[in-house]
Amino acid sequence: MGLLGLLKKKEAEGEQKRKFTRVFYATDIHGSQLAYRKLLNAPSGYDTELIILGGDVTGKFLIPVITAPDGSKRATVHGQKKEIKTEQDMQELINTLGVLGYYHVEMTEAEFKAAEKDEKIVNNIFHREQYKRLTEWIKMADERYQGTNIKMYVTGGNDDDVEPLKALDDNKSEHVIPCESTHVKIDEIHTMVSLGISNETPWHTPREYTEEIVAKRIEETVKGIDDFTNVIFNFHAPPFGQGLDMCPELDTTKDPPAPVMHGGEQVFKPAGSTAVLEAIQKYQPLLLLTGHIHESRGTAKIGRTFCINPGSEYGEGALRGAIVNIGDGKIVSWQITSG
Repeated sequence: MGLLGLLKKKEAEGEQKRKFTRVFYATDIHGSQLAYRKLLNAPSGYDTELIILGGDVTGKFLIPVITAPDGSKRATVHGQKKEIKTEQDMQELINTLGVLGYYHVEMTEAEFKAAEKDEKIVNNIFHREQYKRLTEWIKMADERYQGTNIKMYVTGGNDDDVEPLKALDDNKSEHVIPCESTHVKIDEIHTMVSLGISNETPWHTPREYTEEIVAKRIEETVKGIDDFTNVIFNFHAPPFGQGLDMCPELDTTKDPPAPVMHGGEQVFKPAGSTAVLEAIQKYQPLLLLTGHIHESRGTAKIGRTFCINPGSEYGEGALRGAIVNIGDGKIVSWQITSG
C-alpha cells in the first residue's frame, strides 16, 4: 500500500471513530462496593467516556453489629452468628458486607431491642446508610475522573427509595449526573430518557406501580420528543415477553414468596412491563437499556429497537455490563461483558 493509500486508510479510520458513540451500561448493582469499584474502571477498560448506571443502585439489607454490656460484639449474616473480637474481624465483616451490597450499623443491645419494636427507627437508619454510601460513590467518581470528560449518568430503580436517591441531587457533581425522568443529550445527536420505576412485583418494593401508572409516567418522560430516530430509552423495567424478563415464578401465598416447582425444576415466567413494551412498539427508539430481572441477561429486537439487559450478579462482586456503539440512527455494534 502506497502513501496515498495509507493516508486514505487513516482518514477512513478517523471518520469511523466519529461515526459512533461508545456507551458502557450496567445496572442492578444493589449497593455492592466491589461492583461499583469495577464500574469506575470501565472507562479505561472499555475505552469510553460515557457510563450509564441503571436502577437499583442501593443495597437491600442492613446488618446490626451489636455491642453487648460486656463489650463483646456480634453480627448475624445469612443466619450465621459472627463473633467480632478484633479490629481485623470488624474490617473483614465490613468488606464482606460491602461485596454483598449490605450496610452495617453499630448499636448497643438496648438500641437493637428498641429498633426491633419500631420499624420507623430501622427505616431511618437504613435510608441514612443508603444515602451515605451513594454520597461516597459520587465523591469517589469525582476524584477518579477529575480532569477528564467522563460522565456517569445514574438513575434509580424500583428497589431504590426516594429518600436515599436524594443524594444524587444533593451532591452536585461534574461527572455523576442524575437523569431520571429527564431528557439528556449524551452526544450531539443522541438523547436519552430514563425511568427507574417498575410494574408491580411480589416483593412490594418502594417504587413499583400499576401498568397504568407506568404508562402515564413513560408518556410524561418522553413528552416533547418528536423524532425517536436517535433516542435511547433507559427504562429499568424490561418489556413484557421479549426474553429479557424471564424469572422464577413465585407462590405469593407463602411469606416470603417461594419458587414454584414442577417436576423438580423451577418454573420460569415473564415478569416485565406491558407498558414498556407498548411504548417501544409505539415510539421505536434506537435503543432500550434495561435490567430489573437479573437472570435475563441478553438482547432482543422489537421492530427497529435494539434492547439489551446485561443482567446482574452483584452479590458475587461481579460487574455485568454491555458496550453499545451507537451511530446515527443505527446500532453499530454491541457486546455483553463480564468482569
